[in-house]
Amino acid sequence: MMRPSAALAAILLVPALAGAASLDVAWRRDGQTQVTQLRDGGPAPQPFDGGRAVPLGSLWKLFVYVYAVDTRTPLPAYRCTGRDPEEVYCCDAGKSVERDAALAQSCGPFFAPRRLRIGDAPWRAYWTERLGSAPAGDTAWLGAPARLSPERTVRLDSLLAVLDSVPAASRAEAESALLRVVLDGRGADTVRWFGSQLRVKTFSWHETPQRGGSDQRLGGAAGWLADGTPVWFAGTGASAAIFRQWAPRLAAALPPAQPEDSGCVTVDYFTRYPLRSVTGPRGPVTKGPLNGRHVVQFENGNSLAVQGTGDMLVERDAAGRPQVRGRFTVNEYVARVVDREGGTAQPEAAKALAIAARSYLQQNAQRVAGCQHIADSSATQRVSPNPPSAAALHGARWTDQLVIEDATVRYHRDAPAPDTLAWTQAVAQARDGKRFDELLAATWPRGTLGIAGNSGTRCRRLASNEDWLARALPRWERTLRSEAGYERPAVLPLVCALNTGAPYSEQSRNRIFMRPLASREDRITLAHEYLHLGLRMHPRGQDEAYVERLARRLAELNPETL
Repeated sequence: MMRPSAALAAILLVPALAGAASLDVAWRRDGQTQVTQLRDGGPAPQPFDGGRAVPLGSLWKLFVYVYAVDTRTPLPAYRCTGRDPEEVYCCDAGKSVERDAALAQSCGPFFAPRRLRIGDAPWRAYWTERLGSAPAGDTAWLGAPARLSPERTVRLDSLLAVLDSVPAASRAEAESALLRVVLDGRGADTVRWFGSQLRVKTFSWHETPQRGGSDQRLGGAAGWLADGTPVWFAGTGASAAIFRQWAPRLAAALPPAQPEDSGCVTVDYFTRYPLRSVTGPRGPVTKGPLNGRHVVQFENGNSLAVQGTGDMLVERDAAGRPQVRGRFTVNEYVARVVDREGGTAQPEAAKALAIAARSYLQQNAQRVAGCQHIADSSATQRVSPNPPSAAALHGARWTDQLVIEDATVRYHRDAPAPDTLAWTQAVAQARDGKRFDELLAATWPRGTLGIAGNSGTRCRRLASNEDWLARALPRWERTLRSEAGYERPAVLPLVCALNTGAPYSEQSRNRIFMRPLASREDRITLAHEYLHLGLRMHPRGQDEAYVERLARRLAELNPETL
């Protein structure tokens, strides 16, 4: 039977059991493998370095996943028959498992190269491109899909180097799946120690002959930290037991990792209080970005000092009155909410509020011009108009992508209510030693901690749309070179299937969400959302009328249908 998603109310750390006397940990930065060993009594462990031979175990599934995602190899759901013993990690008989759950649960039958029809030649060509040379020597284990087997031993520094070669987009896809490991996978309930900093695939296999052979079980995990740093750790025992025993000390021993601040949130400030003027160091500001200290004067006579760093700008409404709008990454937005609605004196309470703020944004923001859009208001979320504090930003990044699922999220300063986080109560409980996951479990007992990429959406790529865009771009470029503010994205955007709602572009992750191309209007839509990416650093990118006119011009350069 599969382990069901853990309810927040059940997120309680299992007490450490007697197990491994030491844990070996390695990571790769600046092209170098770094190692450390954690001890829990007993004799000194056998030292190791990047030359250590380690069993591949079930990590082979991660490399099949990466290859398939990056090459657009179809990954159809696997339907369990009940006849294969390996399906215990997949699903119940008659049920199916999709790719991300299959990776997090370590479902071997799903990733069997023969089932996915992965040929030797394209596989070898892909890894040759990634590694810069054909797999050989220390990377010979990547030479053919058939060489991927649990008993295969590989050099540790080779394993970390291959993880380091994975493209950022494919790594992000895998990480979104692997974040579940610390929520309801083999590392279940260790999220309180790792937050979203650990994105790893677990493994358990027999140790190599040099270190005990088949009589000794080696369990652990490998993958990435939040900033893309490749990481590996292992000790004696199964991977689940390793997580239970070592989570607090492992979290403290890992190098600091700051995730990329992605996503895009636009905030309409002071929506309930009309503005009279905005004044800066050089006098009144009628339009444009705010840099430095400014004073906002309200119609009611009150005033407020704000500090701009180019991420807020003054616009004019239809009546000519000034309006202030901010544009931030998701984590920066969350940190500003934490500063405005709560504080950081109790870090565990601040983490809980960060997750609540991100969840509220996911549930209530509108999608406008590729960004999530929300008002700064006591009726929604109050957002600080000043740069976030370092502590609030750390908490937002440490909980990156974590949200509450299966519950409506609300919060209040001091009034407890069903499905409502009361800030003063959370602070008091944190002061008494409660962890952030316990605070969330008490507030949303029927909710679950889940993962929402900063867009809240996974990407199912539309290959035909991407191919059409690649063919159209050379013609478009001749026109776009003369458009002020246009910068071609460094790589071709991913085009992802949109299930519901209006098409949009996700600027921070270079993705477009839309439906398959079927008409001229679809091609205009693709051009329109591409322009939001190409003009992402220029104010014209937010001018919907201008973007639509230019998109129609571009679409006329490619009148062919698919």
